[in-house]
Amino acid sequence: MMQTLARLFGRSPFAPLQTHMEKVAVCVKQIVPLFDALRKKDYAAVASISKDISKLEHEADLTKNEIRNNLPTGLFLPIARSGLLEILSIQDNIADRMEDAALLLTFRDLEIRPSFENEFSAFLTKNLETFDGVHKIIKEMDQLLESSFGGKEAEKVRMMVEEVAFLEHECDVVQRALLKKLFQECDSMSSPTFLLWTKVVQELASLSDESEKLANRVRMILEVK
Repeated sequence: MMQTLARLFGRSPFAPLQTHMEKVAVCVKQIVPLFDALRKKDYAAVASISKDISKLEHEADLTKNEIRNNLPTGLFLPIARSGLLEILSIQDNIADRMEDAALLLTFRDLEIRPSFENEFSAFLTKNLETFDGVHKIIKEMDQLLESSFGGKEAEKVRMMVEEVAFLEHECDVVQRALLKKLFQECDSMSSPTFLLWTKVVQELASLSDESEKLANRVRMILEVK
């Protein structure tokens, strides 16, 4: 047990969260080649990358389960155990939703039409930027601990949280523009294709939604310190 905990936590009590987040990030980054393949209508590549994303999500799941199974209730942590597990759960949701988005693309051969390609690219890019923002926040957890969750480091993280919130808002704006384009095109799409596109957009939008939720959870830690 002690060897497992030492391997999980190392020198930092936040090492498990950071280890898990790195696995989540690898999963998220595969969304880029996935949609590049879709743009090229390379549906074999779409299927292959979707399988890769499922494997990466499973690896993140294994790490999550290891952390949950080896985190004793009596272990001293600078934040409540429930808070740590909540952060872990939100990170897990991000990987889950990206796997769901990837699987949706295997149900039917979709096409990114020229009429909404610009809006879709902006939407995807902005969601990834939002995730990158919260990924950086999780990387800052060690510095927060060293500063006792106060001072300039805490203020820096608060600013980072505000930036994630702003990016999430921008995602909402771009999403509305994309959905407007999709609804303008719906008469020329089959019903299953239109429904599938709206589901894909919904899953991708969860990337920024969950990222903002994760950033706000870190801010809650600062507020109670």
